[in-house]
Amino acid sequence: MNVTLDGFMSGPDCELDWHFEAWSADMARELSAQLQATDTILLGRITYQAMAHYWPSRSQDLSFPREDLAFAEMMNKHRKIVFSKTLDEASWNNTIVCRGSVIAKIRELKQQPGRDIIVYGSGQLVNKLMADNLIDVYTLWLHPVAIGKGKPLFKKLRRRISVSAQSVTQFSSGVLALSYHSR
Repeated sequence: MNVTLDGFMSGPDCELDWHFEAWSADMARELSAQLQATDTILLGRITYQAMAHYWPSRSQDLSFPREDLAFAEMMNKHRKIVFSKTLDEASWNNTIVCRGSVIAKIRELKQQPGRDIIVYGSGQLVNKLMADNLIDVYTLWLHPVAIGKGKPLFKKLRRRISVSAQSVTQFSSGVLALSYHSR
């Protein structure tokens, strides 16, 4: 999850300009390595629709950075599960729309063999997972910017979350990737 120093995932209207201003090649390599350790991407409807619009054509886009091709291919090949009450069908390949219980589906997924599961964006989904203690590792990409207002990561926190530090990675842009294990 990308967050600002003041704890926001995006601006009040979903702005992510602060996120893209800090993007660097070493961040791209780390993000690709994280995705490579997974086989399932969880998304909420809003994030899904943005990504489904962006990723499918990236590998054919000659202006897309060649060093990011492996990431684009993984985004398109990985299994994607989108949680939505309103989305009828998914156009992005390897996508399943889940209308049922988020909690039941995540518990089911965690029992299946396979690689790790990752969530991109999807603040409402992440808040549900936090509330039911279903997140094993929190990786926060802390950007050296404060935006004053926006959509907070821990908006609906109903209980204290205790974690233990796993790792810190500093990127050339000044962004820190902070990883924590749930207790």
